[in-house]
Amino acid sequence: MTESPFSPRASQRQRLDQFGIGMAGLCAIHCVATVVIVSGLGLGGHFLLAPEIHRFGLLLALVVAAVAIGWGALKHRRAAPFVIAMTGLTFMGGALASPHGTQEAVLTIIGVALVSVGHLLNLRSPR
Repeated sequence: MTESPFSPRASQRQRLDQFGIGMAGLCAIHCVATVVIVSGLGLGGHFLLAPEIHRFGLLLALVVAAVAIGWGALKHRRAAPFVIAMTGLTFMGGALASPHGTQEAVLTIIGVALVSVGHLLNLRSPR
């Protein structure tokens, strides 16, 4: 019987996958909140739209996904989590090349959703 990825004895890879999912959720919230706050209220643009936040987020997502999903792919020999997550990271990279606004937010949200699916598939793969 396999151990639940949410148990206290979860492996480091499982914890990285969980962290990656949490980061993706925070990223999606940041994107939606930025569009709403900056568009609707005209506040926080200097901080919420700072390119450094997006670059750091993508770098962190790349590292976590590379380690967790790459490690998982080596263990369970399934390509789907890796391919889906890398597709998501590609969308996120495309968002960095887009001007701030709706297009960037849509690309990022698609990307983080795909990366999350990759992490979920990685968590559910047999060890």
